[in-house]
Amino acid sequence: MTKGNRFLARHHEKPSLNQYWYSAFTIDTLIKELEDAAEAVAFVSTPSVYFSLDKESKLRPRSWLFDFDEKWSKDPHFVFYDYASPSDVPPALRHSFDCVVVDPPFVSGEVWAKYIETSRLLLAPQGGRVVLSTISENAGMLREALGAKPCLFKPSIPTLVYQYSFFTNFDTKYLNTRNQELPCEDDAA
Repeated sequence: MTKGNRFLARHHEKPSLNQYWYSAFTIDTLIKELEDAAEAVAFVSTPSVYFSLDKESKLRPRSWLFDFDEKWSKDPHFVFYDYASPSDVPPALRHSFDCVVVDPPFVSGEVWAKYIETSRLLLAPQGGRVVLSTISENAGMLREALGAKPCLFKPSIPTLVYQYSFFTNFDTKYLNTRNQELPCEDDAA
């Protein structure tokens, strides 16, 4: 299941924190997209992706993890993040990123509103790219708030019982093909 991903092999999900990791293939695909599209990434509630970056990745030195789980606090680019306080972002990191990757622990509109507020604080003043992960029912809200549209590539989250989608506000290179790990939606009909 981990297919060589050291993070997945070493770290178990914490259902009490609504932590559900993407598959290794989904993480690899997402990282390829980010390496192609970004220079500095804010990983918000996405430790599995942040810690799967290769140590030699051009993104590593300019990227930060914003997360509630203080298990990650030893990493020098960790910032404790509680969505209940969406503007509690260190001043030095505000408007510092050309991309944010967001996967909240809850999918409600109220929670997403807080993550959207945080995303706007993190993105560079001229704006930037977003990669968002949630249920398809949130598409309208994400389009209105951040100009994000659904991608053809959907994440595989092996222990989650329902299907998420990725949403971006830019043309993607790697997220514009179907994820071969998932059954074809046409097959379900």
